[in-house]
Amino acid sequence: MAIAKSKITAQGQISVPVEIRKRLGVGPGSTLEWDESEDQVVVRRSGRHTSTDVHAALFAGKEPTPTGATDVKEAIRTYARKKYARR
Repeated sequence: MAIAKSKITAQGQISVPVEIRKRLGVGPGSTLEWDESEDQVVVRRSGRHTSTDVHAALFAGKEPTPTGATDVKEAIRTYARKKYARR
């Protein structure tokens, strides 16, 4: 049984029913992702990845090494000195 139904307008737009918006936790400005799985189309919210998720995807099996605020500030200073150094 369907959770909710939507109609497609002549311009190809749909309205996401309130029950679905609440379930997905989406609102104005949210991005939805459409995916095809066998004979079904799956809709899910997009862009809910943390930096840990991205690290795990890029560096499978490696633990992220924590970086302190002083290390980051020093790296920014070094970069700025090199970029804006008078030649």
